[in-house]
Amino acid sequence: MDGNYDVIVVGGGHNGLVAAAYLAKSGLDVCVCEAREVVGGAAVSEHPFGPAYTVTSLSYVVSLLPPALVSDLNLAEHGYHVFPQGPYFAPRVDGRYLRLPNDRAARFDELSKFSRSDAETYDDWDDQLARLGGILGPMLERIPPKLGSRRPKDLLQQAAFAAGLREVDVRTAGDITKLLTGSIADLIEDHFESDALRGLLSVSGCIGTWAGPRSAGSAYVMLHHHVGDLDGTTGAWGFPRGGMGGVTQALARSARAYGAKIRTLAEVAKINVADGTVTGVSLANGDELRARSVITTVHPSIAFLNLIDATELPTEFLTDIRRWKSRSGTVKINLVVDRLPTFTAHPEFDPQVHGGTIVLAESLDDIEGAYQDAVAGRAARLPFADICIPSVFDDSLAPPGEHIVSMFTQWVPHTWAAQPDADGLGDYAARVIARVEAVAPGFTDSIKHQQVIGPHEMERDYHLVGGNIFHGELTPTQMFHTRPSAGYADLRTPISGLYQAGSATHGGGGVTGIPGRNVVRQVLSDRKWWKRRR
Repeated sequence: MDGNYDVIVVGGGHNGLVAAAYLAKSGLDVCVCEAREVVGGAAVSEHPFGPAYTVTSLSYVVSLLPPALVSDLNLAEHGYHVFPQGPYFAPRVDGRYLRLPNDRAARFDELSKFSRSDAETYDDWDDQLARLGGILGPMLERIPPKLGSRRPKDLLQQAAFAAGLREVDVRTAGDITKLLTGSIADLIEDHFESDALRGLLSVSGCIGTWAGPRSAGSAYVMLHHHVGDLDGTTGAWGFPRGGMGGVTQALARSARAYGAKIRTLAEVAKINVADGTVTGVSLANGDELRARSVITTVHPSIAFLNLIDATELPTEFLTDIRRWKSRSGTVKINLVVDRLPTFTAHPEFDPQVHGGTIVLAESLDDIEGAYQDAVAGRAARLPFADICIPSVFDDSLAPPGEHIVSMFTQWVPHTWAAQPDADGLGDYAARVIARVEAVAPGFTDSIKHQQVIGPHEMERDYHLVGGNIFHGELTPTQMFHTRPSAGYADLRTPISGLYQAGSATHGGGGVTGIPGRNVVRQVLSDRKWWKRRR
């Protein structure tokens, strides 16, 4: 199975598949090496309860995948289809609920149940987020310049970046600064007064990260989730047909259609380097694959600390990678239920409720308390949950009358990634389910199957170091030109011919495919330069 390729991609997650498809489309001979038996990484559909049930194990909704990418790779022809997700629905233990429908008049009425002031303020808040998302969103799709470099080429890129911000006025620059450095709590509390709305909105600033709503930088996490584009609707989310594996399987089919080779159960044991230049990879089974270009999409600590000899990398770069923060306290709970939950606050079936995002969050302070529990080394006593029931729209996921419930929850101690606590994880999951029971009596009795995936399982089974779904925390010190190391946010690495395009690079965090698409530009540009040099 030894062979020569133009490009080898290490890791068959969504970014690796995006890169492979684009590169193969450009005419290059590409091979993707995936350690697991199935491609997809954290965006994968599996069958833990048998073939009748399709479960999105980890990542569970799509939003940030650019429409242009979907079009470029003909993903619709390969089975990609997204059901638009309903709005937020937050049932409360006092029997009330808060919804945030897209219709402004309906939303005003919903918010007025808790605060007239919040209802009058919300549209301005939403417009401001859309405006800032319109400025920062396109930056996710741009390759960051090397800030601080004095090389003429880098200075030109810095100037081009600055020119792209020429329409940002003084006031907007201040708003952006607050978003990038402030806490979601400060932002929300400056605008709204009701616990119901504060609790609901603060979830977006904490989801998937090791930070509470009062932590600096959590405001940006909220905006990161707000810049998604589904069918032209900023901030929209949806359920892909067949679960998140439907996305990555469509990408795999696209890559194969363009000629890429995808190998599963092909764990890369070493990225080979000679005289500062990549030469290919060695697989765990002994196969040697050679290529002038190699793209790693795995976690940076795996790529640069495990697969490459440390003597091949600069000390400063290695220091950055060793200090890369990848903590997490997230727990994914997947359930099969024999009936939809009946909420006390809204007992009748409503696709805009059962097919939306069901949020368990009574207040911002409750969420902060859950985080502080985990910081103190114990699982949250009152965990929050972001819940979806994709089978409301996609009947391929479960038999008639039954449903898949996807619960993304937080927090447990981040140390559980290395030192798991099975009993503690089970008790934590029971508390999450008890929270649903409190607002939807009978929910516990409806559960037929249960899967609990904690930080340890995420790291062991899905190679998410620390259990972090973003391959690294979305904090001000780990974004833009420092993601994952200062001077290498352009998706290149200190080794000639070796590139990086995982979620730990700029544009990553969520199922975006942006790093996978952007790295193609760098690979093709460098290959043209090599040809001219020869």
